[in-house]
Amino acid sequence: SFEEAKNKRQRARAAGMNPNYWYAVEYDATVKPGQITPVTFWKQEIALFRTEAGVLGAVENRCAHRHLPLTMGEVKGQCIACPYHGWHYDGSGRLAKIPHELFGHEMPKVRIRSFPVKVRYGLIWVFPGDPELAELRHIPDIPLLEGPGRYACVPIDMTWRAHHSMILENVCDFSHEWLHRKTKPFENARLVKVETVEDKVLMSYDCKVAMGDFSQHFIDREATNTDHMQLGFEYPYQWSNTGGTIRHWMLSLPIDERTTRCFFLFHFASFVVPFTRVKIPRALVEPIIRAANKVLFTPLLGEDGWALEAEQRAWEESWDQPAPELNPVVHQMQELSIRKWEEHLATRKERRRGRAEGAPTSGEVAAAG
Repeated sequence: SFEEAKNKRQRARAAGMNPNYWYAVEYDATVKPGQITPVTFWKQEIALFRTEAGVLGAVENRCAHRHLPLTMGEVKGQCIACPYHGWHYDGSGRLAKIPHELFGHEMPKVRIRSFPVKVRYGLIWVFPGDPELAELRHIPDIPLLEGPGRYACVPIDMTWRAHHSMILENVCDFSHEWLHRKTKPFENARLVKVETVEDKVLMSYDCKVAMGDFSQHFIDREATNTDHMQLGFEYPYQWSNTGGTIRHWMLSLPIDERTTRCFFLFHFASFVVPFTRVKIPRALVEPIIRAANKVLFTPLLGEDGWALEAEQRAWEESWDQPAPELNPVVHQMQELSIRKWEEHLATRKERRRGRAEGAPTSGEVAAAG
């Protein structure tokens, strides 16, 4: 457990993710009107649904009556209905209707937990923490993914049997270049800067970017500096930037201690016709990215996934064995992950004490301020 962990690595591997942030949980196009989709944030099961009028809702996946999963039920009008007795809940989690007789009782004044939900970048985002803090936190601003001049992007996701800290370290630690010696997303990496600024770990590498047999021919190397990459872990999100024209964001969804779903938003200013500097028309860039997702990014991420799942299995078998870590990037990312989880635990403890004493919670104070 986190409390029993004896060193930084153990604490990082035991930490969850602070729920007081917005997390991408599903593609917007996946949840159709009248549909229910199960999602999970750190062992909290959530029933994500879209009403028949097209309004999204997110509630805990539990009927207050007999506790059946609401994802087994159905959408009825503006509510989600339990499959057992048909108890209806609206998007706020309020019990709105019971279709059977009440046997002389008044309508129970019960409510299940609901979660703030938004749509941005073609993804559905849920705020699994204190709802009073939802408007104080922001979905990351990625201006290059919005507006008429936006970069081309086709999100792709992977679910791996690995702790989220392992995945975040993987995408920022370029010393694993050996793993990608066939696909060559980067070569000859050398760390030139790393620093922690508040809730961010910022770093940069000198390296040769996009050197794969397929990708290298679509990059305009005269217009883009592909010899340097900047990266950031802006808790809980991760991004990279090569020359201002090749970028990506990774949005982690921690499911449990050994399962993480990640959404990757690779986006590009443009491509060129191979062996020329002629730019490919904007209308054709997204189809190229769709093809690249299949022939380039899926195999590339598959290499990471294979290694990460092997690392997870090895961790479970030998968590108490020494593991010397050389890259300072990993150390700083672990320290940030630990600190943010400690902040959450402290806030949760404060809220419990406040409820016991009848005092205002930190969320109430923040909302009032």
